[in-house]
Amino acid sequence: MSAPAISAHNLDLTFQTGDGPVHALRDVSLDIPDGEFVSFIGPSGCGKTTFLRCVAALETPTGGTLTVSGMSPDAARRARKYGYVFQAAGLYPWRTIGKNVTLPLEIMGIPRAERAHRRDEVLALVELDKFANKYPWQLSGGMQQRASIARALAFDAPILLMDEPFGALDEIVRDRLNEELLALWARTSKTTLFVTHSIPEAVYLSTKIVVMSPRPGRITDVIDSPLPRHRPLDIRDTPEFLAIAHRVREGLRDGMQAA
Repeated sequence: MSAPAISAHNLDLTFQTGDGPVHALRDVSLDIPDGEFVSFIGPSGCGKTTFLRCVAALETPTGGTLTVSGMSPDAARRARKYGYVFQAAGLYPWRTIGKNVTLPLEIMGIPRAERAHRRDEVLALVELDKFANKYPWQLSGGMQQRASIARALAFDAPILLMDEPFGALDEIVRDRLNEELLALWARTSKTTLFVTHSIPEAVYLSTKIVVMSPRPGRITDVIDSPLPRHRPLDIRDTPEFLAIAHRVREGLRDGMQAA
């Protein structure tokens, strides 16, 4: 049996600050199999982003164990096992969309012809193939975020880390990007970790929902979704969807009361 894509056991992280220690994560244990779409939801400051940063080797846990694709997070980073999509698109305004997408490939020393092939492939995946020569300021916020996703997909890592990428967008654009992201995940089968504050977004996108408590961040519930993988937006009106949303809401409430 292959190792989980992500495996955390009794993970702790404490930051030392001038005002004393800050306990960001406490006793977090979670296994994420290959190909799952896992959303992390909880109040601000509960450690959702911190957990993603540990996976990406941007933070170092102070206790417990964490493996990514069967190796340490730092080894996984060197092996380019993940792509990271941040809250802001973070595109360079002086580079075209196509050149923003290929920037990581340039840094990696990928040959020009291969860079062009991957650029065209991922821009088509996010339906931006006609915008390769545009600049970020010429695109809407939603399109910029799709370009950011394309950049993360460009080096074809098996894991995609997404830190609340649609949080600043209006509801109409967000719904559209949720649909597009779900279709993209279905086509690529990438293991996806997705941070959100939105209960409907978490339920709509995920095969598994991880509910976290206020700091110190702990897991209060892990919900395996029974929803079919093909999900039109109107599935959000079904009793099955509403039942999962209710359980997420109860988990958040229980976490607040136990804090």
